[in-house]
Amino acid sequence: MSLFLFLTFVALLSALGVVLAKNPVHSVLFLILTFFTLSGHYLLLNAQFLAAVNIIVYAGAIMVLFLFVIMFLNLNDATEPQKPLLAKVAATIAGGMLLLILVAAMRNVEPAGYDPATFNSQVGMVDKLGIVLFQQYQLPFELASILLLAAMVGSVMLGKRETGERNF
Repeated sequence: MSLFLFLTFVALLSALGVVLAKNPVHSVLFLILTFFTLSGHYLLLNAQFLAAVNIIVYAGAIMVLFLFVIMFLNLNDATEPQKPLLAKVAATIAGGMLLLILVAAMRNVEPAGYDPATFNSQVGMVDKLGIVLFQQYQLPFELASILLLAAMVGSVMLGKRETGERNF
């Protein structure tokens, strides 16, 4: 329980760091820390596959892409326009209303307790996920792969230069 509370505390602090950091690179680093703490929560829930995918895909590949774009754009205080006071007040009101809606939605929720008689320790394992994915969800899995292949072909065709075209 103490590991869960520690991971939750670090996740909340790093999520606040993502939002409140002035430097975009610091914000991305806080986001990486948030992803690692969420992977720790996945491990506590016995979902090792999700934890590994979260670290490899999000904390690895996507964060490298974010850092590359941020450093490529060379954002600084001179290029960032100052937000008017009305925009800040509107954002605060919108965030408060979202919090109010979430609290109202979760007010009557009663979480289910732990039942050791029906607990299955193999729920988050990769072999169980593979069996479900390739037996029950084989058609949607194959359709998603065809959709991704079509998107890749389309992006290559859109990015292809015509003969004689100069891009500079």
